[in-house]
Amino acid sequence: MNKLVQFSRAIIAIAMLLAVSSPSFAYDFEADGIYYNITDEIAKTVEVTYKGESYVEYYDEYVEKVIIPESVSYNGETYLVTSIGEAAFGHCSKLNTVFIPNTVISIGNSAFVSSSITEIIIPNSVTTIGDYAFAACNEMTSVTIP
Repeated sequence: MNKLVQFSRAIIAIAMLLAVSSPSFAYDFEADGIYYNITDEIAKTVEVTYKGESYVEYYDEYVEKVIIPESVSYNGETYLVTSIGEAAFGHCSKLNTVFIPNTVISIGNSAFVSSSITEIIIPNSVTTIGDYAFAACNEMTSVTIP
């Protein structure tokens, strides 16, 4: 019985070590270098997000230019990209340009906070822009809102 207890403790210790050492991610899936969360499984919609458990863990995840597609496929399903999530591009100091498709209807709080984007064109489809979406975007020279 003593060996069984020791074996059980060893297995539990290994499991705990693996749980602590494995990275935790905030996204549901990645496609073509962009991270997404499923926002509605029935309507098949997603939002753009960041990679890590917290956006501060992955500064500069997005670099230079990001072209957000209108839709993306995952596990045999096609999802419509309808939003840019909270802090999705936050603190990306090497990100210059983001192309937003006409399927996006909302831009979340702090979506681009402290990023280095220089210009952005917000499509007619966007009806909501969250608080501080473009706060501390010191390189911004042009914002087009139709």
